[in-house]
Amino acid sequence: MTRPHVHSAAAHRQARSDFSAKRRATIVGALVNLPLALIKIVVGVIGHSQSLIADGVHSAADLISDAVVLGAVQMGMQQADRDHPYGHARMETAATSLVSLFLLITAGALAYDGISHLAAEESTRPPTLLALAVALLSLVLKEGLFWYTLRVARRAKSQLIEANAWHHRSDALSSIAALVAIGGAMLGYPALDALGAILIGLMLAFIGVRYGWQSFRELVDTGLKDDRIQVVREQIATVPGVRHMRRLRTRTMGGHDAFADVGVFVDPYVSLTEAHRISEAITSRLVRHVDEIADICVHIEPDGHADSDAAHALPLREQILPELEDAWSTLPAAEDIQRVTLHYLDDIIEVEIQLPLSRVRFHEREQAAFDAVARDIPAISEIRLLYGAPTRT
Repeated sequence: MTRPHVHSAAAHRQARSDFSAKRRATIVGALVNLPLALIKIVVGVIGHSQSLIADGVHSAADLISDAVVLGAVQMGMQQADRDHPYGHARMETAATSLVSLFLLITAGALAYDGISHLAAEESTRPPTLLALAVALLSLVLKEGLFWYTLRVARRAKSQLIEANAWHHRSDALSSIAALVAIGGAMLGYPALDALGAILIGLMLAFIGVRYGWQSFRELVDTGLKDDRIQVVREQIATVPGVRHMRRLRTRTMGGHDAFADVGVFVDPYVSLTEAHRISEAITSRLVRHVDEIADICVHIEPDGHADSDAAHALPLREQILPELEDAWSTLPAAEDIQRVTLHYLDDIIEVEIQLPLSRVRFHEREQAAFDAVARDIPAISEIRLLYGAPTRT
């Protein structure tokens, strides 16, 4: 089984660049949300606007979201370690769940507040023009913040940053509702305030459920979609030396990256080094041609090997070699054996013995003697004699 290291220097530089962009987008969001939340709440109280106060609370919730996102982005960039061999990308997934939870809580609070005001039918003073102006300012700032953050999220392929971008969009929509509510109240329709809060609450809940469901799917190791798995299969099949494969499994992490493992069948007589080279070629091809694959574990299997109880019961080299050496110890060629290679095929073992080229003239007689040895040991199906110069061990 091989697990090549696939992260190049260029990939590491790109990851650092993405981290800087994500951190910068989150800090910019926090710097906008902090004063904006305070202004909306204060002006909402002074300007007699419940919708603007609710909008300010929404912006304050964005601050909590920004703090969670910033912490998760920093933790997610940490390199893999002994306790986290697959890296820390799941930190972003967990943080996305928290952001979704904050969205749902905020949505519930806005909807509840709207329903309460709608049911109360209280006579209140109309909002002021200052409240209307602040709601308009909030709309412009939050919509601009949404597009900026969304662009960073898609460039860095970060589900967490994209969820935070939509949180900014929900705040912009909340500001639209506040604008309509304030304008309607100023024109004598106070019920619009409550209806706007309820509508924004529902929209916010939809966004929270959407990203919460996506992060939940990642946390339970949901694999890539069928069409992407088919692409992975096709890429593996194009690698020379691959006969077929089994147990291709994938799991997503961090919103975009995926880890995979697969069993690949190759010619049972290829060398270990050639089999390893095939696994490296598989890894290289997948990383180049399948954008989601961050790493893959390739398990090389000999084609024709039976995955059965009988195959698993075959003796290992340390068990069978002493029995073989004892059986052929009296043969003249025993002293000249240079190498013994075992091939485990189905539920039997094939043995290859390398002898000096000088003994090739005795081949027929010695092959017959070793055939007799093979017949006496149940686990051995065949002993083949090869002749050549000594090789490195």
